[in-house]
Amino acid sequence: MKLHANAPLGPKGRAIMVRRIVEEGRPLMEAAEAAGMSGRRAAVWSRRYRAQGEVGLQDRSSAPKMVANRTDERRIEAIAALRRVRMTGAEIAEVLGMAPSTVSGILTRIGLGKLSRLEPPEPANRYERKRAGELLHIDVKKLVRIDRGAGHRMTGKRTKHARGIGWEFVHVCVDDATRLAYVEVLADEKATTAVGFLRRAAAYYRGHGIEVEEVMTDNGPAYISFAHAIACRAMGLRHIRTRPYRPRTNGKAERFIRTMLGGWAYGAIYANSAERTAALSGWLEFYNWRRPHGSLAKRPPGARLAELNNVLGDIASAAPNARVVARSFSSPPENDHERRANRHTYGTGLTGTCCTSFRCGRQPDPRPARIRRMCCLPFFTARSKHDRPKSSGSVESQGWNVGEFQPLFARNEVREH
Repeated sequence: MKLHANAPLGPKGRAIMVRRIVEEGRPLMEAAEAAGMSGRRAAVWSRRYRAQGEVGLQDRSSAPKMVANRTDERRIEAIAALRRVRMTGAEIAEVLGMAPSTVSGILTRIGLGKLSRLEPPEPANRYERKRAGELLHIDVKKLVRIDRGAGHRMTGKRTKHARGIGWEFVHVCVDDATRLAYVEVLADEKATTAVGFLRRAAAYYRGHGIEVEEVMTDNGPAYISFAHAIACRAMGLRHIRTRPYRPRTNGKAERFIRTMLGGWAYGAIYANSAERTAALSGWLEFYNWRRPHGSLAKRPPGARLAELNNVLGDIASAAPNARVVARSFSSPPENDHERRANRHTYGTGLTGTCCTSFRCGRQPDPRPARIRRMCCLPFFTARSKHDRPKSSGSVESQGWNVGEFQPLFARNEVREH
């Protein structure tokens, strides 16, 4: 039993009492009354002090020295040996003719209560890329929408049930070398949405002087889709997927989500989902440019970026451009110009940079003409009536040979000449 060091009836109080009796010669009952204990107990402590000194004033174990029905040590060794061949507690009890509760208690006492204890602890596999943009970690976190104020995480009451209110999907992206994060709150986690997020994330990092080379995701339906594979190929990215049921491989994104939930999603009380989404940009700026990061020697990701990337230079000059506005892309574009400018957001977003024939003001696409035309086909990129750009003529009149590409789409493959 652990006692406070200065407790009146603890070892320190007992030492004061026995010194009054042994060294100062005070009467036993007078010293016991001053210490607040009985004369019989004071006599016991005095006797132990004379025999053992200060050690005798410590508490002794109240466990009996002998237990008549204690399990034999050889039987305990047999239980441990059967456990090491991965037998359950019930099976061991049946084989040895013992009570399951006794076997369970013994297994817990010897440290084999869980089968996982039989496996040697897996060494930590920590890695960090050297260059900014060499690897991006991407993941999605589902958050229930807020409709009628704070939920049970804040109030502690589970009486209100917001059934059918739906979910919001927080798409996160973290750079492996700098931990610089980019986050958006979107309406779903479909392949087209994931591709649009990937494209905007790459543009965000490109704005800070980072060229993305590889992307790591889990094996979600959006990331194993054909559209996502084509998008990675078009953008020149190598796509790495984690091993199934192995989220630790993408641990930087998982740990960032945990930090994000504590600091933003569950860090304040929001009246509705829109208020929570509006607070994301401020928290993300704080995380990227001011919050000390444990794995970066207590420096923010922006300081690490300034160290690795000479384009940014001083963090103070880069911070004003670091604000990331969390947007919801559920509403359609307002005009034809916005549709063309955001075609990679609302459609499948299959091109990294637009081809010159579409004339949307972007840089020429260095890929072969066949791939450029396929990726820019309006009927292929548009997935709803809001996504289709307005045109004065048909697809054939704009120079597209639809029949040439339809068999290619049916086979779900892309060939380059």
